[in-house]
Amino acid sequence: MMRIDEIKALLPQRYPFLLVDRVVDIDLEKNTIDCYKNVTANEEFFNGHFPGHPVMPGVLIIEAMAQAAGLLGFTMAGKTGGENSVYYFAAADKVRFRQPVVPGDRLQLVAEYMGCKRDIWKFSCKALVDGKMASSAVITCAKKDI
Repeated sequence: MMRIDEIKALLPQRYPFLLVDRVVDIDLEKNTIDCYKNVTANEEFFNGHFPGHPVMPGVLIIEAMAQAAGLLGFTMAGKTGGENSVYYFAAADKVRFRQPVVPGDRLQLVAEYMGCKRDIWKFSCKALVDGKMASSAVITCAKKDI
């Protein structure tokens, strides 16, 4: 398990763009991560998306999956935070949205490592609500020294 302070040590995002609340499990034998974001009614984006019918924007669901993938990648690479590199979100392929994510949902984020070539990492990602697929994508991240 990884709590928010440990997540913040690895990810550069901060409010309102830090979209992982807790890591439940990282399996380094299977190269997978299971984490979640609690979606609350007071999220800023619900003010405009959509008034009277709040729905979490798809781009933020993709960003949440990318952050989960980043946490898995950092852990696999043995990073502990504070290193002079960052992994940028480089691509999202095979993106699918199957159901809306609304206030009160717990968005489960699952990522599985697919491979790496020259500091370009690929992950198969899923976002689920109550065990049902809300979204899926293949996420690509690229390492950049800072």
